[in-house]
Amino acid sequence: MTAAVGILFLVFFCLLAIGVPVLGSIGLGVIANGLAGGAVSLAYIGRNMVQALDSFTILAVPLFILAGEIMGQGGISKKLFNFANACLGRFTGGVPMATVLTCMLFGAISGSGQATFAAVGSIMIPAMEEQGYDKNFVTGVTASSGGLGVLIPPSLPMVMFAITVGSVSIGSMLTAGIIPGVLCGIALMVYCYIYCKRHPVKIDHTEKTMGIFESLKDGFWALLTPVVILGGIYSGLFTATEAAAVACVYALIVSLFIYRTVTFKQLPGILLRAAGLNAPILIIVAAATVLGRALAIQNVPEALAATILSVTSNKWMIMLLLNILLLIVGMLMETLSAITILAPILMPVAAGIGIDPIHFGVIMVANLAIGFVTPPVGTNLYTAASITGIPVKNLCKAIVGPVIALLVVQVFLVLIQQLSTFLPSLL
Repeated sequence: MTAAVGILFLVFFCLLAIGVPVLGSIGLGVIANGLAGGAVSLAYIGRNMVQALDSFTILAVPLFILAGEIMGQGGISKKLFNFANACLGRFTGGVPMATVLTCMLFGAISGSGQATFAAVGSIMIPAMEEQGYDKNFVTGVTASSGGLGVLIPPSLPMVMFAITVGSVSIGSMLTAGIIPGVLCGIALMVYCYIYCKRHPVKIDHTEKTMGIFESLKDGFWALLTPVVILGGIYSGLFTATEAAAVACVYALIVSLFIYRTVTFKQLPGILLRAAGLNAPILIIVAAATVLGRALAIQNVPEALAATILSVTSNKWMIMLLLNILLLIVGMLMETLSAITILAPILMPVAAGIGIDPIHFGVIMVANLAIGFVTPPVGTNLYTAASITGIPVKNLCKAIVGPVIALLVVQVFLVLIQQLSTFLPSLL
């Protein structure tokens, strides 16, 4: 690699280390690369940032965020929990397990890990604490479960991986996340069962709760959301971007006219909140796309792949190194920006050892999902601290069990490629 590329990485990582936001670190790193004689100019940077967002496909990201915000404000998470609790509440650790299932269901609506935790955690953590569950335990489990929203479709990181890599379809990536997402959910439920078996909580079963049929009827329109989105994509009725627009319209109809949990007066506030979530994400994606193109022009991905393969050609050793790298990155960087930056760089490495692009995408997203609850940047960790008032250092202890459960699933995802590729192969 050239000296200009070395300067790019030096500036980028040094700025990140001293706390400069990702956008500033990327922008200044690329500018430093251009000034040092790299392949990009200042005009190239501005032009490509605009081109990165001038895309029909990228519209899926802000539209899915808007749909999730509408559903979240409409109190959909409570209806999803009633259904989950009716299914699992009678078992040991049933309420925490139902919370995990609720996060899985809400993740199938919002596609965002942070939105999933904010919608479910703000309701369920206080409720479980009132029932006698340890506050640290339920907070750690719910924060970890929120990360399932990035695996279960419609997953924003899966969409971003498909857009960034370009060699796989969005539909294939969304389908690939179903089995891994369900396995992660089951692993967290098993952890809940084991913990509650060792730390039993006496639940008042005299309190009337909804039955399965009653809760299914009450939450039918909410539960139908992922069916509408994914059914339309997989049947070929509409593209992923069109599905995101359909999701917004469907969310409005359900929240305004069926459940009547949102009023027209609330819509401007919902739109503003969605815009506030979208703006930083999209501008980081634009900057990260420029970084990826700058590195591609200077043949950095190919050079990196050749360097790693010259050190070792052992597939499993390289996979171990990639997983460790992605776990560390997940601790330090927001998921979408990490995918936009690293996917083009690491994809040639994975291809060099025969890893299927879909399989690698799932491994990448699953690793980064763990970063939602790992310091120093774990967004769900700090959101949990703000909701519950528990110090972050205490939450770091509470997430050890859930993180171990997710890492066990990650091992199986790495070793068994069919867990990622079986469903996409049926399309």
